[in-house]
Formats: sequence, C-alpha cells, structure tokens
Amino acid sequence: MSHSNHSSLVQRSTASSPAGDKEKMAYTEVDLERSATHIRGLETSAETSLHRGLKARHITMIAIGGAIGTGLIIGTGKALAQAGPGSIFISYSIVGFVVFLVMAALGEMAAWLPMSAGFTGYASRFCDPSLGFALGWTYWIKYIIVTPNQLTAAALVIQFWLPRDRVNPGVWITIFLVGILCINYFGIRFFGEFEFWLSSFKVVVIIGVIILALVIAAGGADGDPKGFRYWQSPGAFAPYISTGSWGEFLGFWSTMVTATFAYLGTELVGVTVGEAQNPRKTIPRAIRLTFYRIVLFYCISILLIGMCVPYDSKDLAFANSTSGNANASPFVVAIKLAHIPVLDHILNGCILLFVFSAANSDLYIASRTLYGLSSDGAAPSIFRKTNANGVPLYSLFTSAAFALLAYLNVSDDSKAVFTYFVNLTTIFGLMTWISILVTHIWFVRARRAQNLTNDMMPYTAPLGIWGSYGALAMCILIALTKNYDVFVGDWNKKYPTFITGYLGIPIYLILIVGHKLWTKSKGVRPHECDFYTGKDIIDREEEEFLAAKAAERAARPEVNDKGLAWFYRMFISWLF
Repeated sequence: MSHSNHSSLVQRSTASSPAGDKEKMAYTEVDLERSATHIRGLETSAETSLHRGLKARHITMIAIGGAIGTGLIIGTGKALAQAGPGSIFISYSIVGFVVFLVMAALGEMAAWLPMSAGFTGYASRFCDPSLGFALGWTYWIKYIIVTPNQLTAAALVIQFWLPRDRVNPGVWITIFLVGILCINYFGIRFFGEFEFWLSSFKVVVIIGVIILALVIAAGGADGDPKGFRYWQSPGAFAPYISTGSWGEFLGFWSTMVTATFAYLGTELVGVTVGEAQNPRKTIPRAIRLTFYRIVLFYCISILLIGMCVPYDSKDLAFANSTSGNANASPFVVAIKLAHIPVLDHILNGCILLFVFSAANSDLYIASRTLYGLSSDGAAPSIFRKTNANGVPLYSLFTSAAFALLAYLNVSDDSKAVFTYFVNLTTIFGLMTWISILVTHIWFVRARRAQNLTNDMMPYTAPLGIWGSYGALAMCILIALTKNYDVFVGDWNKKYPTFITGYLGIPIYLILIVGHKLWTKSKGVRPHECDFYTGKDIIDREEEEFLAAKAAERAARPEVNDKGLAWFYRMFISWLF
C-alpha cells in the first residue's frame, strides 16, 4: 500500500451510529492492492492470515508469563542495593497500578474489535495513522532489543555455575537462540502450548519463592526470625546521590525505571488478539486476572525479599561493580544468607527457564509486531505473508536476525551491556504505554460522540477515560525523569547512560512528525472514527466458534464435572 493512501484511510462517508448502515461505515479507500476484501489491519486471506490457535488458558498464562522474567527476578537486585526495600515496594506497587490501567485501556479496544494489527491498528484507526506508524515501529525496535537482552541475562545466570573465563557466553547465547527460533517456527498451537506449561512452571516457582521468603523472614530456615529487621538496620530507604530525606527520595525515584522494566511485557496480550480463540471473552478475562497476579507475584515477593536481604549485602551482583560472583538474583542471595544448601542451584536453574521463556515470547512479539505493521500498511507487504501453519516467516527471521546483538556480551562485561539494554528497552516500553493510553482516550471520546454507551461494549476500563489520563501523566513523568542521575557526577562516565536512556523519545517523535509530513495524514475526529468496518467478520467468527463449542459439548456424553469446573474457576483459574 502506498504511503499516499494513509491520510484518506480514516475518512468515512457518514457519521456512524450503532444503528447505522454498516456498508456506509467502511473506509472510503481500502487497501486494494491484493484483493477487494482486504481491510487495513485485519487479515482474511489464506496467504496472510494468522491461525486462531490460542485458547483461553494459553492467553491468560502468556499474559503473566511475559511479565515474570528478568525484571522481577534479576533486576530487583540492583534496585534493592541502590534504594532499599521500602523504595522498591512502593515503586513496584505504583507502576503495577499504572500497568493495570494500561491493560484495561487496551482491553476495551481489543474486546470491541480484535484486529490482526494489534496496537498499531488501533492507533491508526482510532487516533492517528502517524501514531500507529510510530507505535508499531518503536514497539518492534523494543522487542528486537529485548530479545538479545534476555539472551544476555541467560549468560549472566549461567555464570553462577560456570565463570565466563571457563565457557564463553557466546555458547549459551547460540543454544538459546536456536531453541527459541525452533519453537516459534512450529506454529501458534505449539508455541501456545509450550508457553502455557513454561508460564505455569513460572507461577509455581514464584509461589514457592514467596513461601520460602516468608519462611526465611519468620526464621524457619536458620532459627533467626528477621521480620522487618533490615527495614530498620540498614533501613527501608537507602540514600542515593544526596543525603537525608532528599537522598532517600532520589533513591526511591531511581527504582521507578527498574519497576517499569520488570512490568514490560504485560501488554503483550494486545499482540495475541489476532491468534486468540473467542478474543472478546478471553482478552478481558486475561486483563482482569492481571491485576490480582500483579499484587500477588510482584508486590508480595518484593516485600518479602526486602525482609530477607539487607540492601548493603555484598552478595548482590550489581551492588559492587568489582564484584566477581554471579548471584544475579536477590532471591538466590536470600537463600545463601539463610545458609540453605543446594536450593540456590535449583532456583538458579528455574531462573534460567524463566529467561528462556521470556526470550521465546519476546521473539514471538517481535515477529507479530512486524506482521501487524505490514498488515497496517506501514511495512513492506512481504512481512504479512504466512506459511501453512499461520507463521509469518519473513517477519520471524528478520526479527531473529537482530537477536545476534546478544553477542556483544562475548566481548564486553555482561553487566554493563545488560544495564545499557535495560535503559533502552524501558524508554521504548514507556512510549508504547503512552501510545496505548492516548489511543484509548481518543477511542472513548469517539464512542461518546457516536453514542456508543458502556453497556454496548463487551468490556470497559474500570476507571474509564480518567484512569487513562492519570496513567498517561505518570508514564510521561517517568519517561522524562527516569535517568535524572546522569546529570550528577562525571559526564564522561555517564554519557552512554544518557544516550540509551533518552534515545527513544526523539526516535518516537521523529517517526510521528516524519510520517505526517510524508503522508499528509490527519488525526481521526471523534464523529469520523470508524468503529464498524470488519466488525461483522469478527462477529461471524465469534458465532462460528461458539456454535462449534456448543456442538462439541452436545456430541460428548454428559460428564458431571460442574463442581470441579466451579472449584477451578473460583480458586485456581486466577493463578493458572
């Protein structure tokens, strides 16, 4: 699709209303380069469509699995050493609530119209084609950086057993890279099943770690009940840069970046909508469950780790730049300090699987984001071609090529590279959250203008447009101040941190402005917003899916498992 078409894609021949004529609600210029039925951002032909192979259980587990990774397990070590347990507990709680608001905003749009193009399609259709273009490309850039980041983390975790001078980290990077490429190649059903079991394993491990940390804090491991001792000495808040209360606040604010990085990936549910079965039901459910999981997995584990490890412990990997050991996780440090044998090796092995799972889902997101950009007309059409398994191979292999950046780890100190990657991916993640929130604000304004009430929506964000305004303000504040410490101290040492910390903002703005100048695109006015084109296709798919499920149930002999199903739904399904 030529760039000149972008500006007219959002113009429609009539203002839409729920009772309006759907034929008149289509884009006046639809992408006709391949077939008369192609709708921008929604693939229907066999050569370009994804397969809806993700079941409800896959979606809910992928949502939490994507978030439990290096940020929570490894990144918290640096934050704890720098700012203290009180700071990280508060920052993880604040950012956790912001994440829920972002997810709810995304869920409202995804439940109304589950598009193949994901976020990119929503931004282009409901807000501005230039925003969709910038969002899609920055999100793709983020994930081609975060995939090698996870591979780098894997090498860091393995150094717990084998120092880098004995086995070159490049060996482990190669093994993991080949592994994730194979899993992504075999199709969405295989990927979904693999991620479901890996994510379930993650949940079991995190629950185990929470119980373990509780036992250690209560003195069950070594007969020394710690309680909140480390919150008093050395303290709950570590001063950073300055002294006194101001220093403690600066310490707290410096952990907002680590907290943000830990949560990046929870929004990946928005990428899976094109491959979800019955997305109108499964996506909102996954988002509702995310809130409970954030509270349990993040806030409680962060609170407990602060009770088990003092922030001035010499064993924290990032605490001392000359430190030679590879205790990459504060959870492993807690086990060592409690003198529990062998368990630290077991947990390190679990962490290795965490990182592998995260790298696997990150490559999946990168490939589907490039596919979505192509579907939205913002990338070459070759990237939306899929094979017989519904896998966009060109997108997959192009994205995988960038994972070779992980080999930087071979020649440089892995801790330094990890820190640079953390900085760069955080700003791209924040740009994504900001874009989703802006799109949701435009979406709500447009549906109000067209009299689409809350009760007509399959799912609405609990705090509505005001929740998105609040989360947007918080995201912008974190984006602008997250690397404030660069301006204090030796500039010659800190300039790489400044570049990686803020590079995402000018790239994002250049993409928006450049696309606007090139395509002369205009923003979508509330009364012109197209809520209906392609919705009939999704409605039909949903009806067919529900009919097939009903037929399946009718064909099966009646099994009396209602009690079991109720027990699972009430007590277990919010975890698994």
